[in-house]
Amino acid sequence: MKEESAVQPRLKKPDWLRVKLPTGENYLKVRGLVDQHKLHTICESGNCPNMGECWGEGTATFMILGNICTRSCGFCAVATGRPLPADTKEPERVAESVKLMGVKHCVITSVDRDDLKDGGAEIWAETIRAVRRASPQTTMETLIPDFKGEMHNVQKIVDVMPEIVSHNMETVRRLTKQVRIQAKYDRSLAVLKFLHDGGCKTKSGIMVGLGETDEEVFETMRDLKNVGVEIMTIGQYLQPTRNHIPVKEFVHPEKFALYKKIGQEVGFRYIESGPLVRSSYHAEKHI
Repeated sequence: MKEESAVQPRLKKPDWLRVKLPTGENYLKVRGLVDQHKLHTICESGNCPNMGECWGEGTATFMILGNICTRSCGFCAVATGRPLPADTKEPERVAESVKLMGVKHCVITSVDRDDLKDGGAEIWAETIRAVRRASPQTTMETLIPDFKGEMHNVQKIVDVMPEIVSHNMETVRRLTKQVRIQAKYDRSLAVLKFLHDGGCKTKSGIMVGLGETDEEVFETMRDLKNVGVEIMTIGQYLQPTRNHIPVKEFVHPEKFALYKKIGQEVGFRYIESGPLVRSSYHAEKHI
């Protein structure tokens, strides 16, 4: 650790970012199934700090369309490069995993697949259909990419109507080009509006600690509410490696409480705001 900090000094993590080790009967049950059947969850591969809590509540997050992204966002640890061809059998495997784990609420996310003509939209839709066939009692939240703003592909998600459709803004307008290099702030807003206008319950999230101001956070809240977003998450950005954007600030829990208060005043039906909050945190409660 000392050698790493000598190369690129990092801010010291404060006490409020410490995480309790996961425990509990439900967690241990899911942990055993994941290990036994070699199931893949983003909870595990992403080292999510809330894995124990979520698994204990019967919630898990799966990543589809491979683990190589066609984009190179400055905050994300997922590998960038040329992905393998899409696997048409993946929807059934994900559905079987959901059934095997006894997941009550399933969150599905994916890498960006700009190499595919439909951005992976058909695999997305078939995965949702497969989960419904295999585990009809399981509710779903889909954390989708922007599909390059091609709404005929976004429509494929609307057509299968998961309980919640999420698309993250990740940061404020000013920092979007730096944080989400190939994404566009207004394009993401347009995707969220299209989903809302199509009848979907929509959700979005941002990270703080990247150098944004409070007013920029409030502006993003208003922009999201204006396109019909009902649920919002705000969490602390943590630098995955020294090659990623450095943390500019560890935001104090009191500031997160303020963000939650303002979000409630703006009119979100549900807002999660805290240092350890991630996109799917308490996802089962957002239904």
